[in-house]
Amino acid sequence: MLITKTYHDVPTKLSPNGRPIRIFVIAPNVPGYPNAKFPGVVVFSEIYQVTGPVERFAGQIASQGFVVACPSTYHEFEGPEPIPYDVEGTDRGNNIAAQIEKELAAYDEDATLAIDLLCSLKNCNGRHDLIAHTATGMCLGGHLAFRAAFDKRVLSSVCFFGTDIHSATLGKGKNDNSLARVRNGDLTGKGELVMIFGKQDTHVPREGRDLIRKTLEDANVTTSFLEVQAQHAFIRDESSKGRWDAALTRSLFTFMMEVFERTIGRDLGERVDDGTKIEHVC
Repeated sequence: MLITKTYHDVPTKLSPNGRPIRIFVIAPNVPGYPNAKFPGVVVFSEIYQVTGPVERFAGQIASQGFVVACPSTYHEFEGPEPIPYDVEGTDRGNNIAAQIEKELAAYDEDATLAIDLLCSLKNCNGRHDLIAHTATGMCLGGHLAFRAAFDKRVLSSVCFFGTDIHSATLGKGKNDNSLARVRNGDLTGKGELVMIFGKQDTHVPREGRDLIRKTLEDANVTTSFLEVQAQHAFIRDESSKGRWDAALTRSLFTFMMEVFERTIGRDLGERVDDGTKIEHVC
């Protein structure tokens, strides 16, 4: 399916300097069908903002028939341009995202604004509060996709090697409440979560993965938990420092699309809880 690319500069309330957030939108284009509507997906980026690999990942999702929103996560501190995959860029990204400068509430506002934008687009389907979306992301974006699942409009989230979930260190002050909210039941009965980690990922060690899995299971969150033979950033097809696994990425992309198609790709009507619980643990 053909795709188009555009962006929207959206005002924010929590930005200390008043900067809007730029949200890139990649959408299907079906010639001859100007009124076609599609489900929405938010793709959260790693610490380098919307880079080439992130845009290509989002474009592949859009080409499957989804309107994709990619927020520029560091709009308070940077322009919308991607941060280079080098030592200086890594330090810049880590300094902002990873726990030092950006408030946790500001991350959540970004997610809300991206979902709000999808709800407002004429080519994104749904009716008012019944609009259903999904989320995905990698690294920092994996954690943000995890938190996006707290929004009732998000029916599924696929999180690739989400960082800082186990350590609760996202945002200024290094004291996030992601797992605490899970324990409080904020994800229970709310949709489907997929957690994907590489077993050789030094950013999320075995003890951290075990903590995340146990917390989700104890809270009865519908979860698929996949641990694969890979390192951190294994889906990044550029500057991955030899970690990119194209075959594994393709397989997991297919897994992700099955989740998206099943949870938001079809209009199944209002959900009725019949007591059936489906859980996949690998």
